[in-house]
Amino acid sequence: MNTISLKKASIYQHERCILKDVSFEIEAGEFVYLIGKTGSGKSSLLKTLYADLPAKEGEITIAGYDLRKIKRREIPMLRRKIGIVFQDFQLLYDRSVEENLSFVLDATGWEDKEMISKRIDEVLRQVGLPNKRKSMPHQLSGGEQQSIAVARALLNNPSVIIADEPTGNLDPDTTNDIMNLLIEISKQGKTILMATHNYNLILKYPSRIIKCEDGIVKDSK
Repeated sequence: MNTISLKKASIYQHERCILKDVSFEIEAGEFVYLIGKTGSGKSSLLKTLYADLPAKEGEITIAGYDLRKIKRREIPMLRRKIGIVFQDFQLLYDRSVEENLSFVLDATGWEDKEMISKRIDEVLRQVGLPNKRKSMPHQLSGGEQQSIAVARALLNNPSVIIADEPTGNLDPDTTNDIMNLLIEISKQGKTILMATHNYNLILKYPSRIIKCEDGIVKDSK
């Protein structure tokens, strides 16, 4: 089953077409790299997939949503089915790990405090940080902060994880930890689309590659 499908899609940044005639499909549980030089359209493609930029041309579906037809009020529902991991963690630094995670669950409609607490325990165990619940972000290493960001992306049990340069701010050892975590998550059936500049990473953890170059997308599949 395809969790991401693009057919003859064009990707726009405002009124400018960045990528043209984009066609590829990603199946459930696939781990796929998205590569390309700075300015090649990687981030615009990812932003289109999580409906931060509008889908204007062609067919684009993700996690069961048709992005050409999606209504503004449906976007929060879409983002429950997509976990997003950013390069700069984007944690709230005035709140504990627990408060960062419960904030997301509150915002996506969870109301039962016991269920919220249980889900936070589950995702912290999943990323190997069950004892960091009460920690503040500044007390964590960069790798731990990114692991918490991955835990946050997993909260609503999404079918797709979009990771935009998730190892860009990490040292090599920590990068390996995050990669092993993401690969393990994909083995559990979640689709992962990961943008990266790190070609050593691709050599070490080979997988399918989608490349943005000269306004088009090339697929190694």
